[in-house]
Amino acid sequence: MTATDDRTDLRTVDEYQSPVSGYQLLLRLRIQNTPGNLGKVTTAIGEMGADIGSIDIVEARTEMIIRDFRLYCYDEDHARRVVARVAAVPGVEVQHASDRTFQLHRRGKIEVNNKVHIRTMAELAHVYTPGVARVSMQIHDNPDAVWSLTIKPNTVAVVTDGTAVLGLGDIGPMAAMPVMEGKSMLFKAFADIDAWPICLNTKDPDEIVRIVKAISPGFGGILLEDISAPRCFEIEDQLKAELDIPVFHDDQHGTAVVVLAGVINSLKIIQKRPEDLKVVLLGVGAAGVACANILMNFGVKNVIGFDRAGAIYEGRVEGMNPAKERFARQTNREGFDGTVGEALQGADMFLGLSGPRMVTADQIAGMNPDSMVFALSNPEPEIMPELIQDKARIVATGRSDYPNQVNNVLCFPGLFRGAFDSAATTISEEMKIVAAKAIAETIPDNLLNEDYILPSVFNPDVADRVAAAVADEALRSGRVRAKGSRVFV
Repeated sequence: MTATDDRTDLRTVDEYQSPVSGYQLLLRLRIQNTPGNLGKVTTAIGEMGADIGSIDIVEARTEMIIRDFRLYCYDEDHARRVVARVAAVPGVEVQHASDRTFQLHRRGKIEVNNKVHIRTMAELAHVYTPGVARVSMQIHDNPDAVWSLTIKPNTVAVVTDGTAVLGLGDIGPMAAMPVMEGKSMLFKAFADIDAWPICLNTKDPDEIVRIVKAISPGFGGILLEDISAPRCFEIEDQLKAELDIPVFHDDQHGTAVVVLAGVINSLKIIQKRPEDLKVVLLGVGAAGVACANILMNFGVKNVIGFDRAGAIYEGRVEGMNPAKERFARQTNREGFDGTVGEALQGADMFLGLSGPRMVTADQIAGMNPDSMVFALSNPEPEIMPELIQDKARIVATGRSDYPNQVNNVLCFPGLFRGAFDSAATTISEEMKIVAAKAIAETIPDNLLNEDYILPSVFNPDVADRVAAAVADEALRSGRVRAKGSRVFV
């Protein structure tokens, strides 16, 4: 990356790790019930650099006490060293040591539950044969009845090929499964939508489109997830053109919606208008392109994007593809071809969707007063917030252990809830913008500050506000299913 040739304040990986956001160890110890033994254990844990989250008594007897410790470590190797050190304490027996994250994933994180109890032969006859035949024929004769007589209107397929999973890259469809299960959990927890992972063992965009179209009768919406660029653009475009249900690539548009929400509230604080902003974007992949598009649709005029080959401008040859060529035509109107550091001179916003340690504090210091830095690479951002506390007015990251987390869960559950409630057939650009405004407006203006531009993902108002705004926009624009003939239900 030509932009990072003047880095001067880089740190080691260890300095950027937070035990609280790292590896969580569950440790069950059998400790001789002698005064001082618990203190020896906690001292050993502290000497190893681990943090204690909680200690619970499982069993207490005269001669011994069994305790569960929840510890925060840096990684698996650190956890193993902690266990070995504790095991060496006299009077202590390690009964069990496990990774909390792995425990939560054991045999999967989601399941199917029946909404109707089957306790008698009569109930069985209603939900299955022979009664179900009448329902099937009702849908056969009146296809619109599928929206009232099946799970279709409240079900999302979470579709991936495993080619761009989190920060892990192309790890394949089976390794992507835990992430897709997690996404399904978020749909249920935040919007009461039933979602299911669909992990496809193919990288062929045409085949992915064919498969999704073939399974679409059983779903009311399609969430595309962790599909690498530029294939994701083609897949989404084809599915949106050929299906009459909402299709949404969350890596692109979910990120973009939440970024815009943060920008909307940031502009209230710094008293600037979108058309006055100079935005430097580092990382022109799926999320970067979508962020640039939504910002420009909101009124931003000046966006300069960078990828591994440098600034993207119309006429550049190296590393281009149709998506980047389209991006070049829409941005960087002056044809800037310098480094990121040079572009940041006089910039109002840095938006990073690339990788760790890509810009320096000196480069950020060269931005305009009241600058905004959205460094969203995970787990380590393009620059750590503590390095620029006195150099940028507003700093956002993708991490939960810093203020202003840009988290897609603020968007996609409420957005699909609104689309389903209004019977929307697509997700339009206007629906994304109203979703961003709804997220931003969850925080009253009198509570906004530099460390509070985005609501918590656990704010119960977020999904409801987003759903209402999206439903209103879908109905206003007429992007909804036509009402079919009434059926006897």
